[in-house]
Amino acid sequence: QVQLVESGGGLVQAGGSLRLSCAASGRTFSRYGMGWFRQAPGKEREFVAAINWSGDSTYYADSVKGRFTISRDNAKNTMYLQMDSLKPEDTAVYYCATQNSFRLITGIHQYDYWGQGTQVTVSS
Repeated sequence: QVQLVESGGGLVQAGGSLRLSCAASGRTFSRYGMGWFRQAPGKEREFVAAINWSGDSTYYADSVKGRFTISRDNAKNTMYLQMDSLKPEDTAVYYCATQNSFRLITGIHQYDYWGQGTQVTVSS
């Protein structure tokens, strides 16, 4: 059974940084593309960043481009999201997810396994 466990969330002041981790098990991690999504209170879950199987292709939502960096360590079965220059509007529950192809995919409905989420709160 596939399990994804996020960690690294917390409370940070605007302009600060956090690094989220997503530890994966139950699937050959290195074969599949993965992504980060977030959901703020009262809003729909939205795409943040995605990465292909090898980590050499990435894509970002316009709202985080230049501030967030997605990466993965296939030897550790772990994906990361480095978040810099955080803004209050980045406040949300952040989820990692995996899909069943090796490619980079941005469509939320194409992801089949999800973590439980980690809260990120950015104070102004």
